Amino acid sequence: MSTKKTAKTKAQGASAGKAQKQEKSAVTKAQPKKLSALDAAAKVLGETSEAMNCKELIDAMAAKGYWTSPGGQTPWATLYAAMVREIKTKGADARFRKAERGKFVLVNGK
Repeated sequence: MSTKKTAKTKAQGASAGKAQKQEKSAVTKAQPKKLSALDAAAKVLGETSEAMNCKELIDAMAAKGYWTSPGGQTPWATLYAAMVREIKTKGADARFRKAERGKFVLVNGK
């Protein structure tokens, strides 16, 4: 008798799990995907034609609602490190290029 209950309980648990996944996927489809800090920086740089430093980028990203810091004390330093890391690892395929000391521009066509 206990094996019948166990099988029935497992079946109910599986159907409940499917229902939860469907609800979760419906919720995620309704909400637009959040941009990462690098994606938001690329979007801001694509909208402007001037070189910007990371502090300006963070302010512009927050003002336009693309990305906000999750509570870090120095989001501009984190963004700077991520942009430099992308330039170093991707080389010619990087989305960003240093225009001058501390300022970045978007590579054309990216």
